[in-house]
Parts: sequence; structure tokens; C-alpha cells
Amino acid sequence: MLSLKNARMCAEIARYFPLEKPVEEAICAINREEFVSPKHLAYSLNALPLDGEQFISSPLTVAKMTQYLQLRGVDSVLEIGCGSGYQAMVLSKLVRRVFSIERIEKLLVQAKERFRHLGVTNIHTKLADGQEGWREFAPFERILFSACATHIPQALVEQLSEGGILLAPMLEGNTQIITRFTKQKERLLAERLEKCQFVPVLDGVERGV
Repeated sequence: MLSLKNARMCAEIARYFPLEKPVEEAICAINREEFVSPKHLAYSLNALPLDGEQFISSPLTVAKMTQYLQLRGVDSVLEIGCGSGYQAMVLSKLVRRVFSIERIEKLLVQAKERFRHLGVTNIHTKLADGQEGWREFAPFERILFSACATHIPQALVEQLSEGGILLAPMLEGNTQIITRFTKQKERLLAERLEKCQFVPVLDGVERGV
């Protein structure tokens, strides 16, 4: 039943965005119901609410962000904003190591429990302000913002490998644009991909479960 539901969801995604085979297989391998409440909405192409006034991105958005990262041959990805853990779970099917930072403790506790329940061992998490990155495990070949940024912090530029990709929804005026940055000679070269809608990046850590 799971494979049938996922296959239908992937077919629906493909109507709007052509999926590469590895991304499609990663999404189809994950039980989205583990990350979404109510479960009957798990396979719709809509963003759904989480605790802490956050949202789990639609599977269409997750597919796009994953594919835009160009993950073939990539070893490590840093995610800024773990949320439900669904995006990290998709990444974990495609790369050896995923490092995911969440600033809201309640969300992180829930995501870690999902990973434990699903037997995932290659997702590493931390409660922190993701804008500071995770220097202990840098450099990262890919960095993904799962929230909308107004700028890219210098700390993350420094923690991105030369030739690496940083993908982020960027606020330009009143519009959010998925932007793919490539690091060349210590600078980021920007490529604007498409309009989007994400929650904003916020400073600091929110404790309490």
C-alpha cells in the first residue's frame, strides 16, 4: 500500500516537475505518513503545519530542492532547518552523511524520534542556530536552507567546499526565489531558479518540549 501511495504521489509530482530517477526512488522509499499529521493528508502536494508555527514543505517542493542540489557523487550535506525531518530523510537516501540543524527544540526531539523509529543512522542533528553552521564537520559539499533567508552568513560560505553548492530560498523585495549558489574562489555565484514560499530564517534557539 505504501509503495502504491508513494508511486501515485511521485506521478503527481512529475506532472509539474520531471524527477530524476535517484530522487524519485528516494522519495518513494520513505513513508511520508511518519512525518505528517493528519496522516490522510500525507500524500497531498500541499505544505502542512507543524508545531512552532512551522510547516513541512510539500513533497513537490522537497523533490525540487533535492534535485536542485545536484547530489550525484556527494558525500555530505548540511541542512539548515530540520523541521519534521522529512527533507533530511530524503537526503539520507542519496548521500552518505546528512547534518541537520534545528533551532526549535520541540521539533528536533520529534524528528530525532522519527529517525530512531525508522532505524536511520546517517542523519546527525543538533539544536542550534543554523546560520552558524556546524564547523566540527565542515567543509560540506552541499548546504541546504529549508527556510527563507535574507542573506547568506559568512560562516556558511566558509564551511562550503570549493566548488560546492548552497541552495536557499532568498527574499528579494516581497518575493522569495530559490537560488543556487556555487562557491568559486571563496565567492558565491548565484543562479535564480524559481519563485517559492518558505517560513523565514529566525535567529537564536527556542527551547522547551
